[in-house]
Amino acid sequence: MVRAFGSQWPSRNGTYHRFSNTQDPWGRRSNKPPIWQSRRFWYVTGTVGVGGTVYYQAHIEESPTGRRRFINISRETEVSMGAQSYRQVLAQYGKLIVPSGTPVDRYVQRIAQRVIAATGMDADWEVHVIESPERNAFVLPGGKIFVFSGILHVTESEDGLATVLAHEIAHQYARHTAEQMSRQMLVTLALVVASLFVDPSVLDLGRATGKLLLDLPNSRDCESEADRLGLMFMAAACYDPRQAVGFWERMRAEEKVAPPQFLSTHPSSGSRIDNIRQWLPEAMDKRNTASCPDPLLTDSFFSRLGNSKVSGWA
Repeated sequence: MVRAFGSQWPSRNGTYHRFSNTQDPWGRRSNKPPIWQSRRFWYVTGTVGVGGTVYYQAHIEESPTGRRRFINISRETEVSMGAQSYRQVLAQYGKLIVPSGTPVDRYVQRIAQRVIAATGMDADWEVHVIESPERNAFVLPGGKIFVFSGILHVTESEDGLATVLAHEIAHQYARHTAEQMSRQMLVTLALVVASLFVDPSVLDLGRATGKLLLDLPNSRDCESEADRLGLMFMAAACYDPRQAVGFWERMRAEEKVAPPQFLSTHPSSGSRIDNIRQWLPEAMDKRNTASCPDPLLTDSFFSRLGNSKVSGWA
């Protein structure tokens, strides 16, 4: 019978024994003490620990909303990785990307450029519409935005689409991709160090626990931050931030089965709606400061006509 590698082996006489401090997995005797009993090990571990703490503290910064976070990836590296992902996405969805200059492309481009201008960001922005029933949108580092046409039926209006686009642009503005990659590097390093002290099988539980306690809450923090920043960006672009509530209510209605929030990378739609309602006074102040016209006056016949055409597309 072939046995998997592990920390427990039978002895030659069939009697079960655990490893002793002086016996390796193959039953050979060794006079060397375990590595963690040597002074050199603790000198190295202490040096790495102190150096790691200093390195961590040196890369702590504040997010646009004042949240403290760790980022050790440069903007240049972030953009380079985004360019690679951009080529992969184009290769995957190339045949489904709506041609430039079509009505739906111009519609999405116009709203995106208006929100981008309100952020004051300087990037090589590209906006693509993917013909797909999927209700989704995402942004890649470097300003590459992809909108699936299926979400246009949920947005229903320019304000609704501005909610989606402003949220994605906010991810780019706040460098959330770099933040999440940096956190993953920390978790990986911690698991490597932990493997020196514990059975590797225990690390599987550590990965699951780390995802539940660190990765998922951090992802939800980034999503909530993008919601808040996006609300301010769409308001500064003279879209009506109050319409964000309606969009997320429609998204909640579209959800067939939503996982519990603590198991999701995104806040629940209900939590998002509650948060947005709390931020609306600030967003409306932002809109008023931008000297925007009354939303009722901008909801013109031509705007409604344009939205109905888009809603009937795809």
